[in-house]
Amino acid sequence: MADEDNKLLVDLEVRIKQVLYLCDSLKEENVRLKTELQSKQKRLDHAEKTLEDIKTKYDNLKVARTITAATVDVDLAKDKLSKLVREVDRCISLLK
Repeated sequence: MADEDNKLLVDLEVRIKQVLYLCDSLKEENVRLKTELQSKQKRLDHAEKTLEDIKTKYDNLKVARTITAATVDVDLAKDKLSKLVREVDRCISLLK
C-alpha cells in the first residue's frame, strides 16, 4: 500500500511540474503576444496618422488645382471655396 501511495505522489508531483511548466510557457507567450500587439497597434496608429495627413494634402491639392486651373468652371471653384469658408467658419465656432 505504501509503495502505491508513493507512486501516486510521485506521479502527482510530475503532473504538477508539467502544469507549472505549461503555465510558465503560457505566461511567456502571453507577454510576447502583448508586446507584439502593442507594436502592431503603434504601427497601425502611425499608418492612420499618415493616411489622414495624405488625405488632407490631397484635399488641399484639389482645392489648389481648382483655384489655379485656367479651364476650371468658375461656378465649381466658387462652390468649393464656399464650402471651404463654411468649414473654416464651423471650426472657428467650435473653438469659441
